[in-house]
Amino acid sequence: MAIWCARLSVDRWRLSLASEQGELDAGEGADANPVALITETAHGPRIAAINDAAREASIRAGTMLADARTLYPQIQTAPADPAGDLALLEKLAVWAQRWGPWSALDPPDGLLVDITAAAHLFGGEQRLLADVTTAFAKRKLAVRTAIAPTAGAAWALSHFGRTGAQPAIIHGQGDIMRTLIDLPVAALRLDSDVLTVLRRLGLKRLGDLADITTGAVNRSEAAARDAFHRRFRNRKSPSANPLIRLDQLLGRVPEPLLPVVAPDMPLVQRRLMEPLRHRSLLDQVLSDLAKDMARSLEGRGEGARRLELGLWRVDGEVIVRRLELAAATRDPAHITRLFEDKLEGIDAGFGIETVRLRASWAESLSHRQGDVEAAAERHGTSLSAFIDRLTVRLGPQAVRRPVPGASHLPECAQNWRPVLEPESASQNAFAFHQRPLKLLNKPERIAVLYASPDGYPQRFRWRGNVHDVARVEGPERIAPEWWRQKSTVRLRDYYRIEDAHGRRYWIYRHGVAGDGRGGAPDWFLQGLCA
Repeated sequence: MAIWCARLSVDRWRLSLASEQGELDAGEGADANPVALITETAHGPRIAAINDAAREASIRAGTMLADARTLYPQIQTAPADPAGDLALLEKLAVWAQRWGPWSALDPPDGLLVDITAAAHLFGGEQRLLADVTTAFAKRKLAVRTAIAPTAGAAWALSHFGRTGAQPAIIHGQGDIMRTLIDLPVAALRLDSDVLTVLRRLGLKRLGDLADITTGAVNRSEAAARDAFHRRFRNRKSPSANPLIRLDQLLGRVPEPLLPVVAPDMPLVQRRLMEPLRHRSLLDQVLSDLAKDMARSLEGRGEGARRLELGLWRVDGEVIVRRLELAAATRDPAHITRLFEDKLEGIDAGFGIETVRLRASWAESLSHRQGDVEAAAERHGTSLSAFIDRLTVRLGPQAVRRPVPGASHLPECAQNWRPVLEPESASQNAFAFHQRPLKLLNKPERIAVLYASPDGYPQRFRWRGNVHDVARVEGPERIAPEWWRQKSTVRLRDYYRIEDAHGRRYWIYRHGVAGDGRGGAPDWFLQGLCA
C-alpha cells in the first residue's frame, strides 16, 4: 500500500500555525489566501510547496519567488522546513504500522506499508483504504492511497491515478500494465533529465515504453528496442534507468525497501483486549514484555544495548521511550526498573491498546553464572547497573568519562566517551606541560589594551572587566598539526598569567607578527588556572 501525503509541507505548516494560535481550526483560514513555502538558494528564494489557493492563482512549486510575485504580488510566504517534514514522515511511518507488519519511508512525502495477509483484518482492501483516509483526515492530513502487488505500481497509482476514473486497487500482477498503461512515464519515479530524454523520443505513456522494451513484431521495432537498451544500459541507478523502473513496476525484478523499523531485530508486543489507562497495569505488561525479550535474546545469544518501548494509544498517537544501556544485558528486572523511570507522567489518553518492546541494538552476550551478577546487583556493586541508573536519571550525555586523544592541541587532547566503552589502541596521551584546572568549551577572544612587542599583554579586557597583569609564565609554543590542518593555520604562544587580584588565567597569542599568515595576531583566553 502506498500512502502519498500530497500536501505534507503545507499541512504541517498549517497545523503548526493552528497550535501557535491555540485553536484547532485556526489554521483552516490560512488556506483561503495563497501561501508558498520557500527555500533559500544561490539565485534567491525558490518555492518548495504551495497551498490550493496558490495553485488556483497559477503559481507552481519549483519557480522562483520573484516570478511568482509577478503573477500574484500579495502571496504570503513562510520558510520551508524539510528536516521537520522528514521527522513528521518518520513518525507517520511508525504510526502506519497499525495497518501492516512493517512500513518504509518514501521521501519526501510518501509511505509504503506491507499489507500482505492483513487486509482481511479490516474487512477487505477497500475498507482498509477507507480506514487509512479517515485516520489521516483526523490528523488534518490529506492523502491519496493505492494498493498493488508491487511498490512501484502502488506508487504510480497513488500519484498519477485519476480519482474516481481508475480503481485504487490492482489485484493481480498481470493487471498492472492494463491498469497503468495510460499513465505518464513520470509514474516510473525517474529523474527529471531522464524524463526529458523520453519526451524527446516521443515516449509519453507507460504503454509507449512497454511496446519498445518488450517483444518486437518486425525488424524496425527490434532495432528501436536495441537502440533504447544501448542508451540506458550503462545507467545503474534505478531512478536514472527506465528499464529497471519498468521491471520493478511489473514485478520482474525485486525492489529493495528499507523498513523504518528493522524487522529482524528482537521484538515482542502485546495487543490488549481492553485499553490500559492505569500505570499499575502498564507496569505489569512491561514486566511481561521484558521477560519475553530476555527469552528472545537468550535464544539468539545476545544482550540488548538499546531498547525502544512503543505505546499505541486508541486515538492513534504513538509514544516512544528509548533506553541505551552501558553494557549488553538481558535481565528483565533491570530492564523493567529502568523503564519505570521513563514512564513517569506518561499520558495514556483514552487508553493504550498496543505495547511493543524492540531491541534496536544488540550485542553478543555469552551465558554466565547468574548468581554472581545477582549478588552484585543486591549489594549495589554492579558498575553497569549503576551507570544505567545514572543515565536514565541524568540523560545519556551527562554520564561520560574523559579519555586522552592523540593530539597536542589543548581542545583535542581529551575526548568524552561512554563509561564502559573500551579505549582504542590509538588513544595515547601526549606528555604536556602543566595544564589549567578548567578549560573553556571554546576559546574566548580578549581585547588587549596594551601589549609589549612580541610579548604578553600587560592589560586586557575579558567579559567586560579590565585586568592588569601582575605575573606571567611562558611562553609555551604549540604549532599547528600540519598533517591535519591547512598550511595557513597560525601557531600559538601560551602564557600563564596572574592579575592584580590573584586570579590566574591561561591565554595565548594566535599568530606572530610578520608570519605571512594573516594580519596582526589575536589574543584568546582558553583556561582558568588554580
